[in-house]
Amino acid sequence: MTLIIVILLLLGYVLIGTGHLTGVNKSAIAMFIGTVGWVLYICYGTDFVMSQHSLDYIDYLAGADPTSETAKGYIYDNLFLYYVGRAASIVMFLLATMSIIEILNNNGCFDFVTSWIRTRNSKRLLWTITFATFIVSANLDNLTTATMMLVIMHSIVQNRRQRMLIGCAIVIAANCGGCFTVIGDPTGLLLWGDGAVTATNFTSYMALPAIVAWVVPTILINRELPERLDTQWSPMPYRGDDTNLKPWQRVVMLFVGIGGLWFIPTFHNITKLSPFLGALCVLSVLWVVNEVMNRKLMNADQMSQRLTPRALQYGSLQQILFIMGIMLGMGVVTETGVFEDVSAWMNENVHSVWILGIVSGLLSALVDSFTIAISDISLYPVIRGALPGDYIGNFIANGAYWKIIAYTTAVGGCLLSIGSISGVALMKMEHIRVGWYMKNLTLKVLTGWLIGLGVLWLEMYLYN
Repeated sequence: MTLIIVILLLLGYVLIGTGHLTGVNKSAIAMFIGTVGWVLYICYGTDFVMSQHSLDYIDYLAGADPTSETAKGYIYDNLFLYYVGRAASIVMFLLATMSIIEILNNNGCFDFVTSWIRTRNSKRLLWTITFATFIVSANLDNLTTATMMLVIMHSIVQNRRQRMLIGCAIVIAANCGGCFTVIGDPTGLLLWGDGAVTATNFTSYMALPAIVAWVVPTILINRELPERLDTQWSPMPYRGDDTNLKPWQRVVMLFVGIGGLWFIPTFHNITKLSPFLGALCVLSVLWVVNEVMNRKLMNADQMSQRLTPRALQYGSLQQILFIMGIMLGMGVVTETGVFEDVSAWMNENVHSVWILGIVSGLLSALVDSFTIAISDISLYPVIRGALPGDYIGNFIANGAYWKIIAYTTAVGGCLLSIGSISGVALMKMEHIRVGWYMKNLTLKVLTGWLIGLGVLWLEMYLYN
C-alpha cells in the first residue's frame, strides 16, 4: 500500500506539471491526491499505525483490544486532524489576506498604481508596476497581487507582445516579493508556522537575494521593450453607485489592511497563537472600517452594485483548494515513513543542502513551486540542539536549508510559466505558450536566480 500511495503522489506530480497540456486543473489533481491518499492509508491503518506509532497507539488503546475500528479512530484523532489543522491554518491565512486585498481593491486603495504608471515610457511603466507588485506581494498574497496587477496592465497596454513581456515581469516580481517575508508566500508561512524560521531572521537573509532575482530579469526584459509603449487610458474603474472614497479614507484603509499584517509577526511572538488568527483579526477590523467608510452606500442599499473582480475570486479559490489538497497528500505520504527513508538516503549520498536547493528549484519549474517546496519541507524535521556548523545544523530553526528551499523553489518556479499558479494565470490571461516563455524569459530568470542564489550563499558564508 505504501508503494501505491507513493505512485499516486508521483502521478499527481506528473499531472500537475503537464496540466497545460492535458487541460486538467492542478487544484483538482491536488485534491484527488489528498483525499484518495488518506482513504488508501486508512484501509491498511493498523499496519501503518503499528509500524510508525506503535507506542502511542498502545497508550491510546488503554488496555483495549486492537481492532481496525480503534486504528481508524487513532488515525482520525491523532494523525488526520493534525494534518487538516496544519493545512487549514495556511488556508485560513490565505483566505484572510485574499479578502483584505479584495476589500482594498474594491475601495480603490490601489488606484494609485494606475496613476503612477500613467505614461507611455516603457521603463517608467515597467519598473513602477513591478515595484508595486514586489512590495504588495510581500505583505499580501502573491497570486492575488499578481492577478490584480495583470488586470491593471492588461487594460492599459494595447500591444500583445508588450503585454506578454510586462506580464512576465509582474509574475516574477510577485513571486520574488512573496518569498522574502514569512507572510508573502505559502511556503514561508508554512516554515514560520512549523517553527523552522522566525520572521526577522528569514526576511534579513531573503530580502537581498529576492531583490536581485527580481531586478536582474526585469532589466533584461526592459531591453526588449520599445522606448514608447502602445497604451490606452480609460477612466477609473466603476465600483457601483459610489463617489469614490476620499484619499485620506483610502490611506486609512490601506494602513489598517497592510499595516495590520505587519503586526502579525509581533502578535505571533507575544501570544504564540497561529498567525492566521492575527490575519483574521486584521480582516475583521478592516471589515468594520469598510462599513464605516461606506455607510452611506449601505444605508442606500447600493453596496450590492459594486463590481467584484471575479478573476481574483476564482484564482484565489483554486489556490486554496490546491494548497489544501497538496498538504493533505504530503501528510499521508509522511505517515507511511517514505520521507524518512528518502532523507536518510540523501544524507548518505548527497550531503549538500545547496545541491538539494538547486535541484528543487529546477523541479519547481517543471511541476509547481509550492508542491516541490512542501515535499522538501516534509523530508526533514526541525532539529533541536544541533550546532550551526555541523551538517545537521542546516536543519535547525533558522537553518540554511529552510531559506535555500524557500528561495530556490519560489524563484525557480518562474523558470517556466507552468511553475507557479501566478504563471498559469498569466498564461490563461495572455494566451502565452510554454515555448514562447522558454525562448524569451527562461534564461533571463535563470540569470537572476543564480545571482540571487550566490548572494544567499555569500550571506550564509559571512554570517554563519
